[in-house]
Amino acid sequence: MVAELELLSQHGCFGGVQRFYRHASREIGLPMRFAVYLPPQARIDAAGGKVPALLYLAGLTCTEETFVIKAGAQRLAAELGLALIAPDTSPRGANLPGESDHWDFGLAAGFYLDATEAPWSSHYRMESYLIHELLGLVTEALPIDAQRLGIFGHSMGGHGALTLALRHPGVFQSLSAFAPICAPVDCPWGQKAFTGYLGTDRSTWHTHDASRLMAAQTRPPFPGGILIDQGLDDKFLADQLLPAAFDRACATVRQPLRLRQHPGYDHGYYFIASFIADHLAHHAQQLVR
Repeated sequence: MVAELELLSQHGCFGGVQRFYRHASREIGLPMRFAVYLPPQARIDAAGGKVPALLYLAGLTCTEETFVIKAGAQRLAAELGLALIAPDTSPRGANLPGESDHWDFGLAAGFYLDATEAPWSSHYRMESYLIHELLGLVTEALPIDAQRLGIFGHSMGGHGALTLALRHPGVFQSLSAFAPICAPVDCPWGQKAFTGYLGTDRSTWHTHDASRLMAAQTRPPFPGGILIDQGLDDKFLADQLLPAAFDRACATVRQPLRLRQHPGYDHGYYFIASFIADHLAHHAQQLVR
C-alpha cells in the first residue's frame, strides 16, 4: 500500500513534519487528498516508533488543508506525541449531474456516509473510504499505531466523528467534537443530506444519527468520556446542531459527556483554535502511554 501514496508536499513544523498526500481511492473511484502531521516522536524509530493519531473530520466547504492551517493544533500535538490525520471532506471531480447545485444548497460534501441513491452512490462513499481504506493506508505507510486512534471533527465533521465512532466500535478509543450536528434526522441540513444520499425512507436515516445511535447503546461506548464544545453565539445552534438531543441520549445510557457551552463564540475556526488544546489533551489522556 505504501507505493499508492503520492507525497505532494512536506513542511517542517514544531520538530515534526506536516505532509500532504494524494492517492487513487478504490472506495471513491477518484483521486483523494489528505493531510498528516507527524510529531517528532514519530521520527525517532521509523521501524517501530509508532505514535497514536487523531482523525479530524472537517465541515462543509472545507478541504484537507483547512484544519491544519487554521486550528493551530500542531504545537501541542508535537508536545503530546499525537499524529493528526485530516482527509478531504468529499469526492472531487465526480462531475455528476446537478453536483454544483448539490453544493450550492449546502447538502454538499460527503456527510461521512455511503450514499445509496443515484447518482451519488457511485462516488460518495466517505464512510467506507475513511474506515476501510484511509486508516489502513496511513497506519501501514506511516509510523502510526492502528490500536491507538481517536476521532474528532467540526459541524458536519462533528456529526461524522460521533456517528463513525458509534457505528464502528473498537476502531476509535477516544472521541470529541466541535459544534457537531447531533440529530441530523431532526434538522434541515440533515434532512436535505439524507434525502439526497439515502432516499426518502426515514428508517434508514436513524443509523446515521448520533443521538439515536447513542440512545440505542446497551452500555457506555466511551467510558473515558466524550468532549463536545459548543459556542452559544453560533447561528446554527438552535436549528441545525441540537446538542441537547445528544446530551439526553448520553444520559439515558450513562455515557460520560462533557458538553461545554461558551458565550461569545460562533461556529468558525477562531472558536476551534480557542479550545483545540483541551481536545488534544482529552484524546492524549486516553491514547498516549
